[in-house]
Amino acid sequence: MWLEAKNIQSKQLSKKLNQKRYKPFKITKDIGQGAFQLKLSEGWVIHNVFNEDLLTQCRELQLKEQYIEPTLLLNIINKKEGYEVEEVQNHRKQGQSMQFLVYWKEYENEHN
Repeated sequence: MWLEAKNIQSKQLSKKLNQKRYKPFKITKDIGQGAFQLKLSEGWVIHNVFNEDLLTQCRELQLKEQYIEPTLLLNIINKKEGYEVEEVQNHRKQGQSMQFLVYWKEYENEHN
């Protein structure tokens, strides 16, 4: 089941950059009255029982190209506060702010 990120606090600077849902988890127990216990990844420090409204059923992907590795999220397990920049390739002025093209260390070019 996908876990909706509706009530999960994140350290992202903008709500727009947050994940909408987190990776598929297995249901370990049906608590009853619409509540389910999930097997969370090691290091998650949140309660593991969720209402059925926060769970979405996973569908098997048709093609391997459909799978996108969740990346550039704050690492909940190691509680990292940021990511390593390999190189700042380019920049541009957008309104009153600057936008940067950043190559992240240990990530593919599609995540720049």
